[in-house]
Amino acid sequence: MSKKLWFYLGFFVLLTGVFFLAIFWGTDLWRKKLPTMNEVKDFAFVNQLGDTITNNNVAGKVQVVEFFFTTCTGICPKMNTNMAVIAKDFADEEDFIILSHTVDPDKDSVARLKQYADSMKIDPKKWMLLTGTKEKLYEAARKSYLLDDQKNGLDPIADQFIHTQLFALVDKSGKLRGIYDGLKKQELTKLNEDISLILKEGYDGPRFVNGIFQNNPN
Repeated sequence: MSKKLWFYLGFFVLLTGVFFLAIFWGTDLWRKKLPTMNEVKDFAFVNQLGDTITNNNVAGKVQVVEFFFTTCTGICPKMNTNMAVIAKDFADEEDFIILSHTVDPDKDSVARLKQYADSMKIDPKKWMLLTGTKEKLYEAARKSYLLDDQKNGLDPIADQFIHTQLFALVDKSGKLRGIYDGLKKQELTKLNEDISLILKEGYDGPRFVNGIFQNNPN
């Protein structure tokens, strides 16, 4: 094969490589990916302002999720102190929100959640405290966010009580991407890193920049 032919062949390979690099550099395909652990089921809960919040309201946002109760004097205050740091770290991120579900809806009314939120100076646009029926709340904890053992749901609902220090990380497309211990510094550091990572992701599939094959969910 002549040197000229080798030159053209090499130039073609280089040009092809540059073309694909230009396309895929603006997508999620080259980035490190967190595994998908589950998909969040449809939900409808009420926040501290009395507004009904569904999965559609938080679509397109990265979500950190927890389960707590306002009268807890054990792990919950420590969890929410750590959660407040996360809220502060990502306060300027439009596509980020925290969802804190009560596990004691009989006591944690909307008014009580509002009082609790006010005591922590929580911005309701960035951090929602949610209530609903015990059945639906516990179902979400176990079947959507995997924060409690499914076997614990076999007892009568009146006898059940979820008390977990775990945080769940959900991406913009409503997929569970990680579970973290909300009391361990090392895991909270990892959570912050992972939030930053999936904030860079789009919805389902690649999102191309510069208008090239862009998958725009809006």
